[in-house]
Amino acid sequence: MTDADLLRYSRQILLPEFDIDGQERLRQSRVLIIGLGGLGSAVSMYLAAAGVGRLTLVDFDTVDLSNLQRQIVHRTRDIGRPKVESARDTLLALNPLIEVAAIPKILDDAELREQVRQVDVVVDACDNVPTRLAINAACVCAGVPLVTGAAIRLEGQVLVWRPGGEGACYRCLYRDAEGNAETCAQTGVLAPVVGVIGSIQAVEVIKALAGIGETLDGRLLLLDALRMEWRTMKVRRNPACPVCGKRAP
Repeated sequence: MTDADLLRYSRQILLPEFDIDGQERLRQSRVLIIGLGGLGSAVSMYLAAAGVGRLTLVDFDTVDLSNLQRQIVHRTRDIGRPKVESARDTLLALNPLIEVAAIPKILDDAELREQVRQVDVVVDACDNVPTRLAINAACVCAGVPLVTGAAIRLEGQVLVWRPGGEGACYRCLYRDAEGNAETCAQTGVLAPVVGVIGSIQAVEVIKALAGIGETLDGRLLLLDALRMEWRTMKVRRNPACPVCGKRAP
């Protein structure tokens, strides 16, 4: 690690739980981020700034004017560009020491499983239930930790799944989920709410990669921003879950 690296990351290296060893673990880590909207913007920028060695970005969409209210990784000049390319340029401008790969498409099941197998942690920052369920299944199958977040209106939530634990996976939590849930385009969202949830996702990713603290594995964190109240619910694995249960393939 060079003197410039030490200076860039000095504020987190100063943390006794983190130190230089934690920074080196981040440098050697690979993270897959699926979704470069509001959540993915905050997650990707903080992980890039923190020095995660390689980020793989996945999103099929292009930047739209209506995105700019909350998707802070994109700029007005990026309207019409693929979100992964816009985000890649922003992240590399923020931290040229990292690597960023951009995948501007929807991954099929086989492609998703292959991308998941290549990383240390997966971030679910998408906005639809079928994709969330597919990401969850791929992570459970590969035994790769998953940090999933969601935000809508003035509400948000974060859940972490880690292999070998007793915590619920996303399928356990939403066992009857079918089709698409409500979206921000339908019901709206307050811009900073996605930033808050995305930032918490980034914290959970860094903790998992650096091996510090306790992640939200087995706990669902809920935010009611209108009342500014937080709740934590214990969520245990469902033995009958078709994805992570005892009889799961």
